[in-house]
Amino acid sequence: MKQFVTLFFILQTLWLSAQTATDAAYIRLHYIKREVLIPMRDGVRLFTSIYTPKDQSRSHPILLKRTPYSCSPYGIDDYVTSFQNMHLARSGYIFVNQDVRGRYMSEGAFVDVRPYLAVRRSSRDTDEATDTYDTVEWLLRYAAGNNGRVGVYGISYPGFYATMAVLADHPAIKAVSPQAPVTDWFIGDDFHHNGAFMLLDAFSFFSGFGKPRSQPTTESAKGFSDWQTPDNYQFFLQAGALPNFNKKYLHGEIPFWNDLMAHPDMDAWWKVRNPRPHLRNIRPAVLTVGGLFDAEDCYGAWNMYKAIELQNPPSTSNRIVMGPWSHGGWARGNGAKLGNVSFSQNTSGYFQQEIEFPFFEYYLKDRGEMNLPDALIFETGSNRWATYPGWPPEDAKHVSYYFKKNGQLGTTPDALTTAPETDTYISDPAKPVPYTEDIHLRRTSEYMTDDQRFAARRPDVVVYQTPVLQDTLRVAGSVAADLVVSLHAHGFIDVYQRLDADFVVKIIDVFPDTLSGEENGVPLGGYQMLVRGEIFRGRYRNSLEKPEPFKAREPANIRFDLPDVAHCFLPGHRLMIQVQSSWFPLTDRNPQQYVNIYEASDADFIPITVNIHRSSGFQSQVILPILK
Repeated sequence: MKQFVTLFFILQTLWLSAQTATDAAYIRLHYIKREVLIPMRDGVRLFTSIYTPKDQSRSHPILLKRTPYSCSPYGIDDYVTSFQNMHLARSGYIFVNQDVRGRYMSEGAFVDVRPYLAVRRSSRDTDEATDTYDTVEWLLRYAAGNNGRVGVYGISYPGFYATMAVLADHPAIKAVSPQAPVTDWFIGDDFHHNGAFMLLDAFSFFSGFGKPRSQPTTESAKGFSDWQTPDNYQFFLQAGALPNFNKKYLHGEIPFWNDLMAHPDMDAWWKVRNPRPHLRNIRPAVLTVGGLFDAEDCYGAWNMYKAIELQNPPSTSNRIVMGPWSHGGWARGNGAKLGNVSFSQNTSGYFQQEIEFPFFEYYLKDRGEMNLPDALIFETGSNRWATYPGWPPEDAKHVSYYFKKNGQLGTTPDALTTAPETDTYISDPAKPVPYTEDIHLRRTSEYMTDDQRFAARRPDVVVYQTPVLQDTLRVAGSVAADLVVSLHAHGFIDVYQRLDADFVVKIIDVFPDTLSGEENGVPLGGYQMLVRGEIFRGRYRNSLEKPEPFKAREPANIRFDLPDVAHCFLPGHRLMIQVQSSWFPLTDRNPQQYVNIYEASDADFIPITVNIHRSSGFQSQVILPILK
């Protein structure tokens, strides 16, 4: 089996190398490259690479991507080796890549998720929307052979800039595709989930990306590399409380890290960095794209689409595509599997040829027919594409699955009892629950489908599961966790203790024990596939803006939404729910005393007992959107 896997990857690598060489040769043969500095309304100039088809017998639309990650390679004789979608390249587009303000070879000062200015006090006020508008104006005048129409796209941070292109409201921008777009760095994207700090990603990313730049450069800043261990769990545990990262490693030199530490709650500073409230009166057609297993910006894709639906008339051209991909997986590889889970088809190739290509062809060239559905969602489990007139599906019925005694999970609660019934575990910050059983340094994408058996066996994870399913169970929409919990500390007169805790809820598909076969050497019999997991910082249970402590031993309700799910639990499988209070080092550790976590010391971390209530009046549950 291992020899077959090795041979497969060798052949795949050779094929990808050959394909890249073919793409690179095509671009050099059919495109001419220019490099220009495009002036903005305040005089700042943005470095821009323009690839124009040599065929000038017809005009071509412009496809613009604005990025903080460099529009390299630099130099008019150095060409990109591929475009994001080579079907578009072979059809003939003017590809424009631009370093955003303050990054790489562009002038000006960079601001992370620069706020959109809904009101501008002067004609020289700028944001990413005005920079997009000014870029398009210049391109329409000076990009030879353009047809007067512009499309904008980008993945992740460039997806944020694609959203800004929607807000630019330039009449020539006809089609925009924000893909895995950053929308909200406090609630659900990248660096916070429901107020919990995504430590592993934030430290790895900002230790390099966050370094200030003294002048335009073609070089990227190097991130932290002195790990001295191949095990991220060990590194982050030994590093200790959050202030230690600045003291030991970052030395106060990363401005946005300092901002993160200064804004622990959802305040005005965070709110202005969320573009979704401004998505009104939209003119271009919008195609939002995301991955069901996107570890960075799954939240952004779902909620970008929903914001446009909610704030615009039905006539607005608004579509969403969600496939079985990790972050940006639709633009690389074939999307046929993720980790140990197979989807049995080339989902990425299908997206590029049958969705993205006809979208831009229709709106930028008037080619073909626009017959794409409003929502095209890959349903994992059954491994099929499903179409909907909107998302979430209106005919989904929300069904409560109650936590029951003996680890059972069902749609009817246990019989009424007078005595409180709980499932209890000790949450110890000194031994947090890892997010994966593997030993590695960089955060994996595959953890989003990882086998959860390692967690189910820990005493600080509570597990509930249904009997073996006799019928298909289709879940489509937003999942809500509705927990009733109480906490108490150890070794304190805890009636006076101000406590806090995090809560991780995981939706899991348990494969039949009798299932044969394996993936990557992992037996699939009894595999506990993570379908969706999410964390919530308990202090925000009543308000993200006004946190509050738990009172010891007093039951409290915690309700939060997990990112949307599209999954089919097949007959013979089980639905499992796991609940735990750490997810390390994916997220930072909660000291579990009610302190400012961003100013906490190592001495502030204490173990606590967590009680998950499941008696009458205090029934913990998850609420699933079920399709018939």
